[in-house]
Amino acid sequence: MKKLTLLLITTSLILTACGIYKHSPIKDNPVNVKDRVAKNIEEGRGIRFGKGGSSGGVFDFASSNELWRASIEILDFVPFTNVSYSGGIIITDWFSGNSKVESEKRMLKITVRFLTNEIRADALKINIHEKICELNTLNNCNVNKISSNLENEIKLAILKKAAFLEKNKFNKSAEEYRKKKPVTGVLKN
Repeated sequence: MKKLTLLLITTSLILTACGIYKHSPIKDNPVNVKDRVAKNIEEGRGIRFGKGGSSGGVFDFASSNELWRASIEILDFVPFTNVSYSGGIIITDWFSGNSKVESEKRMLKITVRFLTNEIRADALKINIHEKICELNTLNNCNVNKISSNLENEIKLAILKKAAFLEKNKFNKSAEEYRKKKPVTGVLKN
């Protein structure tokens, strides 16, 4: 016990004498952690790894992306097999299409890839696959990627819906701003 006490006293004297430990009154230190970190960085103390600023990544949520929301709403008539916002893809399950031949069953699958979050004509890539099976068999099927006018119709419907959602978001935020800061006087020309 005596050796431990002697060691603690010696260590505290050494640290105090060489300037590693610096007494700092509470009133000079910020209470908030972020303020303390900022003060330490300004004074050149401490270590910072990475870029600085906020920690963690930037997260964009699907509910704030009008293009994503529009795609989900337009394709809500069919179940999805894969919906990955971070991967930028929506894949529907196979669903029945109209077959021209009565002895076969035709099914379609739609894939939507997001190339950007901006509402532009080149923001989406739509692919449609067609699966044609002989009636009453599941093993005898042909799957092909098809090009049809349906791709452009789906793309146009998504872009229109996304533009509508973005316009409504702007109108809603403008309305909320007007409620917070009402106009007190009207300027006349």
